[in-house]
Amino acid sequence: MSYDQNPSVSARRHLVAACELHAISDHGKQPGCNAVAGYLFGLAGELAVKAMMIESGMRPTGKRPDAFFEHFPALKGVLKDQVQGRRAGELMQIAEDSTLFDTWHTNMRYSSTVKINPAKVTAWKSSAEQLIARMDSL
Repeated sequence: MSYDQNPSVSARRHLVAACELHAISDHGKQPGCNAVAGYLFGLAGELAVKAMMIESGMRPTGKRPDAFFEHFPALKGVLKDQVQGRRAGELMQIAEDSTLFDTWHTNMRYSSTVKINPAKVTAWKSSAEQLIARMDSL
C-alpha cells in the first residue's frame, strides 16, 4: 500500500502527539514519554521545513544528498546548498539557525531515555512550534 504525502498535515499531527506525550508527568511514565515527545518534535519540525520547501517550489532532486530525504542536523546543511524559490530567504534563515534542533538526531530513538535531556526536549518543542507557525504564515 502506498501512502500520500502531506508534510504540513503530518507536521501538525506529530506536534499534537508530541505535546500530549510531553505533558504526561505521571511517575513511571517519564522520562520515556518525554524522550518520545522529543523525537516527535524533531519530526514535526522537519516536516514543517519540508512543507516550506515545497511551498517555495523546491522538489526532490533524486540525487544524494537531497534535503527532502535528510533529517536534522544534516537537513540544515544540505538545505543551505539547495535552497531556492519564493521562501528561499526564510529557508536559509532556518538552515543557518544554530540553535534550531541543535542536538536532535534520529539516533535518539535507539538511546536510553536517561540520555535525552528534558531541557532540550522543551527547546525542541519551542522550535517545532515556531517552524509550524512559520509554515502556516502565508
